[in-house]
Amino acid sequence: MQLNRLRALSPSDGRYADQVSSLRDIFSEYGLIRFRVLVEVRWLQRMADEPGIPEVGPFNSVMKFALNKIVDEFSMDDAARIKEIEARINHDVKAVEYFLRERIGSSTDAGNLGDFIHFGCTSEDINNLAYALMLRQGRDSVLLPMMRDLQAKMRSMAIDYAEVAMLSRTHGQPASPTTVGKEFANVLARLTSARDRFSSVPIRGKFNGAVGNFNAHVVAYPDCDWPEISRGFIESLGLDPNMHTTQIEPHDWIADYAHSLMRYNTVMLDFCRDVWGYISLGYFKQRVAEGEVGSSTMPHKVNPIDFENAEGNLGLANAMLDHMALKLPISRWQRDLSDSTVQRNYGVAIAYAVIAMQSLSKGLNKLQINPEVIARDIDQNWEVLGEAIQTVMRRYGVPEPYEKLKSLTRGRAITKDRLHEFIAALDIPDDARQRLLELTPATYIGLAAQLARRDI
Repeated sequence: MQLNRLRALSPSDGRYADQVSSLRDIFSEYGLIRFRVLVEVRWLQRMADEPGIPEVGPFNSVMKFALNKIVDEFSMDDAARIKEIEARINHDVKAVEYFLRERIGSSTDAGNLGDFIHFGCTSEDINNLAYALMLRQGRDSVLLPMMRDLQAKMRSMAIDYAEVAMLSRTHGQPASPTTVGKEFANVLARLTSARDRFSSVPIRGKFNGAVGNFNAHVVAYPDCDWPEISRGFIESLGLDPNMHTTQIEPHDWIADYAHSLMRYNTVMLDFCRDVWGYISLGYFKQRVAEGEVGSSTMPHKVNPIDFENAEGNLGLANAMLDHMALKLPISRWQRDLSDSTVQRNYGVAIAYAVIAMQSLSKGLNKLQINPEVIARDIDQNWEVLGEAIQTVMRRYGVPEPYEKLKSLTRGRAITKDRLHEFIAALDIPDDARQRLLELTPATYIGLAAQLARRDI
């Protein structure tokens, strides 16, 4: 029966189905089967090129075309056929082998080639490479481009708002001013660093038999250099070989992958909460969509729902990614199967991250700066100049500068006139006094404008 989205158990297959369509051919059951077929076929082709295994190859042009066609034209009907075989034999990887036997058996010049499908392999040899290819494609073709697009939006906002002075709030209290653009640049720098770490995680694979020692390989073909054959095969798939494993690749790189993505997500989550707060303060307005309802009872409301949606989905993504990072590197002795069901949820964890990035991007596109509110807020907090004044007092040897400014400003409303009266009485050079008198909260931004544009 065809799945109706209204009956989907997971929001990624229901409410948010359209938002994660780019993940379906990668992380679905179909995607996993397709990658398994690719690995099995490429291994058969690799053996055909190995002089030490003359029973397999070399292949003629007809067989080369037939094998490539299986991979290149793999279809939903092919996946369905594999599932039919699996239902009969109750083994998902063996079903791929039997499917390929069917397809190759009907090809010209097949001979006894079917006996060499899955040769020397344990199921995990196929699965770990299939999952590695899956996670690599998900990262390179979906996640990294989305990250680039998100960061491009932030870069534009950092530059556009580089000189818009705003009040900082350390511990939630008025603090030395910054600029809106500098705050975007801060987040952008963190995201860039996190993205670089994520993109550089090596995608690893193993291909060494039942317990990682090439046991059966050596018995069948004792003269072959199996470690080098394995290494070359893994590298031909664009993966990094892991030559020291048990039956399973130990998943340490997957923990790196998950934690690196978590760090990126955590920066986004932190940003979502800050923007939520700035919208609450009125620093940002949101473009109103025609016909959209903000509240079921309060018609005036324009809620920051995109940032809230992103925050919630980032939390879900990180919870799953953290479990994967902590669980997958742990396996009893040479192998247990507790990793299998966890690995099948890679797409779910990544789907939550994709939904979050789309929501955050949508929210950024709605943001409109409200310079009047920002300017009014900063102009009502002249006490933030206390830092500048006492620092100048320190330079010129005025006794107890911090204590005097603390007495003047802490917990008290400070006006421009009162602050100027204090500055006028200071025993400091005239040029220093004039510089302080000309200073306003809106101009006390240090190098924020330059930093907002620098190295981003």
